[in-house]
Amino acid sequence: MKDHRLRLSSVFLTILLLPVLAGCRPEPPGWLEPLPTPTSSVYSSAGDLFSVYFTAPSNGEFRGGPDRYLADAIDHSRSRVDAALYDLNLWSIRNALIRAYQRGVQVRLVVESDSLDRPEIQELIGSGIAVVSDQAESLMHNKFIVIDGSEVWTGSMNLTVNGAYRHLNNLVRVRSSHLAENYTTEFEEMFLEGFFGENTLANTPYPELSLDGIQIETYFSPDDDTEERIIELILDAEESIDFLYYSFTSDAVAEALIIQSERGVRVRGVVDAYQERTGLGGEYQHLREAGVAVYLDAYPEKLHHKVMIIDDRIVITGSYNLTRSASQENDENTLIVHDEEFARVFSGEFEWIFSDAVSH
Repeated sequence: MKDHRLRLSSVFLTILLLPVLAGCRPEPPGWLEPLPTPTSSVYSSAGDLFSVYFTAPSNGEFRGGPDRYLADAIDHSRSRVDAALYDLNLWSIRNALIRAYQRGVQVRLVVESDSLDRPEIQELIGSGIAVVSDQAESLMHNKFIVIDGSEVWTGSMNLTVNGAYRHLNNLVRVRSSHLAENYTTEFEEMFLEGFFGENTLANTPYPELSLDGIQIETYFSPDDDTEERIIELILDAEESIDFLYYSFTSDAVAEALIIQSERGVRVRGVVDAYQERTGLGGEYQHLREAGVAVYLDAYPEKLHHKVMIIDDRIVITGSYNLTRSASQENDENTLIVHDEEFARVFSGEFEWIFSDAVSH
């Protein structure tokens, strides 16, 4: 058992790497050395705006993961916690939500109907917390929590034991009242209006915003044309595109990547092996045959990331897989951050997964 942990000295970003299974994760690459404190005025003035956590699955140690930090944030909530969750069975989050509710915080949940009978969700309902399910054929696949109208937690990680302790995932915290307003608007569209899937509104208050000079874009599917924006960013790439995706079946995105590869842009990617081997991987063989450096992940559990890094300065993350369902049917959330330091953090995660996949 190895315990690799990194705490960025930067006031801008924090990364948590948890215990890992020996043999499943390679020896820590050079990027695990402490990163220098940024000297750019953008970062020195940004304060503690972002935190990034990566899961590092362990063998039976189901504690101390990214959920610990989310639970702590919920424990410090003062007025309201809104959560749109595809799934939930982590006791840490269940207990934190109940504690918040019991001390007078307004706690509201939207969940995927297929997860409604989870014991942990039923316990939330039993405690008096308001829970709404989508009751739709499409998936309520969102993964986000808004705390006190001032911060958003999102990423690829489901709030489950598997999501936090068996799968490869990311969890991102952004402190911004405007970003929180975006996510609250989407939440209340589901919670109050009952709008799910195709019955949604393109009404995000701040689809593009700036945090101390850092550009952030917010997209909710299927109403915000997320796939079109991803393709636009791909076609605008000048040097490199790296991606990690659990599910990749979008012909249009694959064609955009092939076009850029043929233009000389370095395109590299890793997709979940299980999805490919069960016939659900979609574009893997297409990309390989076109000469794109895409590989199946070597990790025995799920590669569950939904991440693209463009020109080492733009990061796309959230709940959105590159699929038709994500684009046209499911409720999904996507965060796009334009910042080199933020991208460098995600590039570190990409590099070890890519190197591991290539070596196998």
